[in-house]
Amino acid sequence: MRFFKYCKTELLQNNYFHAVLEANKGLFQRIRDLSAIQKDGINLIEEVFSKNPILIINNYQTSSEQNEHNGFCNLLKGLCSMFRNPTAHEPKVDWNISEQDALDILGIISYCHRRLDNAQRIR
Repeated sequence: MRFFKYCKTELLQNNYFHAVLEANKGLFQRIRDLSAIQKDGINLIEEVFSKNPILIINNYQTSSEQNEHNGFCNLLKGLCSMFRNPTAHEPKVDWNISEQDALDILGIISYCHRRLDNAQRIR
């Protein structure tokens, strides 16, 4: 559970809003570290996982592997748009995150970290 190091304090305080924010920021930092690209958000994801990817999460040879890779790229964009950006730009009082929502979101982030564990840098 790589995400835990980014949001342990917030989780122990039941601060789900900031736990989700910190876990998302940690995921995007890991992508920067693996790719050596210093962009952020959607721009980072598009450059690293686009049609001419820097990182691949599988062999990226077959149509199915490319579809899976593109789906992973879209999942990361979704995390950014749906959870990272609102928590970074909206007041906590206006954007409530329940414990169940936080656990579900952190599960998705954990899955993304696991896929990055085997990512290959190809350029």
